[in-house]
Amino acid sequence: METNLTRRSFGLLTLGAAACLPAVGLAKGFAHPEVLEQPEALLQGATDAVLVDLRPEEDYRKGHIPGALHLDANAVAAPDSPVEGALRPTAEIEAMLGGLGIGPTSRVVFYDDRGGFHAARMFWLMEYLGHRGASVLNGGWAAWRAAGGSPAADVARPAPAKFAGAISPRRLATADYILSHSADPDTVVVDVRPTELYAKGHMPWAINLPWSQNLRDDKRFRSAGDLLAHFSDRGVTPERNVVLHCQNGLASAHSYVALRLLGYPRVRVYHRSWAEWGADPALPKAVG
Repeated sequence: METNLTRRSFGLLTLGAAACLPAVGLAKGFAHPEVLEQPEALLQGATDAVLVDLRPEEDYRKGHIPGALHLDANAVAAPDSPVEGALRPTAEIEAMLGGLGIGPTSRVVFYDDRGGFHAARMFWLMEYLGHRGASVLNGGWAAWRAAGGSPAADVARPAPAKFAGAISPRRLATADYILSHSADPDTVVVDVRPTELYAKGHMPWAINLPWSQNLRDDKRFRSAGDLLAHFSDRGVTPERNVVLHCQNGLASAHSYVALRLLGYPRVRVYHRSWAEWGADPALPKAVG
């Protein structure tokens, strides 16, 4: 008997087992579990990863994961851009990453204290720059402390490295890209802002799936089965070309992490997001 599984049916069979896994093992149900670093695994011993703390510097200096380096959460954003969240020139970002000791083969774990809100943007940015080996600490600082982590107060001094990206255009969406795909049935645009902001103004063809719904109450990502149902029930399926946007490129990156965990192959972030689209009178908008 011949068996013919589509990508979607294969994913459902694979991910369905996640419901019976213990909390620490939920990542095993994902197509790409390496996207998440589990706090418990980090506590089991020394790691060769570069740990990057994206919390406010004052909090970092009070205590952080041993060996972690500090990076301001908005350091990669262009300070003088009229579009909130627009990125600095690539060369500046590469120099910033190299200054943290991140090289072309470095494994990197980003964490924050907002359920991965800031760490996700750095993960997306690393993939956009063509870097393999980045991950997000599941649950962030709070989960690591809850798992028994003992903070350190020393400030690490990394040895500078040479970081040279190889930009992956398929990870980025622009306003022109979205306009050109507005009538494409193979493309779905997801607005991940809170529902009340979506109601005040959104792209006419965008659906609303708030980023906060990616998380459990403890700020860890939901199980693979839950996330797959959450997205696919609204038509955001692995076969489609998915474009994510928010207000300024942060929250959209969080949903990018969720979809990459699930193995969605075609996912883009419109990082200039509503900050650009909403301010441009020439771009179409809807309310309600």
